[in-house]
Amino acid sequence: MTLERMIARLFRMDDRTWMRHANPWSVMLRLTALPLLVLALWSRLCLGWLAVLPVCLAMIWAWINPRIVPPPQSLDHWTSKGVLGERVWLNRDVIPVPSHHRMVPHLLSVISGVGMILALFGAVTLDVWPTLVGIIVVCLGKVWFVDRMVWLWHDMQEASPEYQRWKNG
Repeated sequence: MTLERMIARLFRMDDRTWMRHANPWSVMLRLTALPLLVLALWSRLCLGWLAVLPVCLAMIWAWINPRIVPPPQSLDHWTSKGVLGERVWLNRDVIPVPSHHRMVPHLLSVISGVGMILALFGAVTLDVWPTLVGIIVVCLGKVWFVDRMVWLWHDMQEASPEYQRWKNG
């Protein structure tokens, strides 16, 4: 089982939730999760230990985000195809992806991970520049990852009956 699939299970991403997450609003709103978490961590300056509440709210937002929007009316949007490609990527241990798709998603995950560490370091040390640079690196890495997942989806959408079922909603 891939690490990404374990994370998806932790978030309880079933078929219905994945379809809701394919809504462009869900994908775009997902980009707010890290800035909200950083703001929540910074709120300890004003709130002290009560900052645990906004931190918890930011984490709840990350979990609830793909559940609050309806499934998209069409899967033709760039972000929708990115979500479908992400599902294909998660399933790569069952249905292998072409070799030209194997390295870049891992590299982008590392880049986003470094950005996350930098953003959280900045938030914990209350240093603005590492926080902002970290958030920017995470967001750019995520958007590039989505773009790669669109390409993966285009290459793999006919690879299995399961993928064709996703395509047909």
